[in-house]
Amino acid sequence: MNNMNQSKTTTGKGCGKFTRTIIRIISFFLLTTSCIYSQDKRPFFLQDRGQGLPTSIFGNFIQKGEFIFYPFYEYYYDQDAEYTPSEFGYSGTKDFSARYRANEALLFFAWGITDRLAVEFEMAAISATQYKSKRDDSDMPEQIRESGLGDVEGQIRWRWSRETAKRPEIFSYYETVFPLQQDKKLIGTQNWEFKLGQGLIKGFAWGTMIFRAAVEYDAGEKKTDLSEYAVEYLKRISDNFQLYLGVEGLQTEVDLITDLQFKLTSKMFLRINNAFGVSSKATDYAPEFGLLFRL
Repeated sequence: MNNMNQSKTTTGKGCGKFTRTIIRIISFFLLTTSCIYSQDKRPFFLQDRGQGLPTSIFGNFIQKGEFIFYPFYEYYYDQDAEYTPSEFGYSGTKDFSARYRANEALLFFAWGITDRLAVEFEMAAISATQYKSKRDDSDMPEQIRESGLGDVEGQIRWRWSRETAKRPEIFSYYETVFPLQQDKKLIGTQNWEFKLGQGLIKGFAWGTMIFRAAVEYDAGEKKTDLSEYAVEYLKRISDNFQLYLGVEGLQTEVDLITDLQFKLTSKMFLRINNAFGVSSKATDYAPEFGLLFRL
């Protein structure tokens, strides 16, 4: 008994020492990066992002007259994706959960028209497979596979007011998703979708916070719902590296997102993004990587 108590005490001291060490490292990191960027000509609240407008690519902002081109790849891994056989044209209205896999190649374009206005366009090619649950006794086949054109969408982004030392930046965005896959069940978009969002950005010495939320109208269902919502954190560690952390929700789907961006040249950046499903209805894991070009 005494040996067990001694072991717990020793372990507790070890954990306490480890925790204090981690706190010191984080404190040193924040202090060091703050000192480094305090020498920058930009005010402290713009150290992480500069004067640009926020884009829909996490942690990236666009300047007036700038053009962004971002080809990237994304993989979807889900062990319990929800489906209903009737959604695919088979008998049965009961919900089931089964494996889902998808590979997607995407192209993203953005143009900073003015210091207040930017436009975006994104298109995808996707190959997706929905597997049948072992508990599903419907006439649905063991797997449904579709490939072809994925979501195609455009955005208009507008800055209402610039950030100051005391006031956050306020921006809005309007998105349209085009119904270019009306005959598909698993991929693409079958009906017009419209989204209107609002966001706030505030920079601090320890990083930049972004808050946003949007409502969406689905022409097929003829209803408006709360679409996406997010709390985001951005920190520029150095001139060549930035870190992004975020929690993003899409109705009942909630993801924890990490994003690392490395500057390879003055015009080219490597992005490595990972999305981890937090809620039961979110995709379990969705890694993404690509090369972002600023022209």
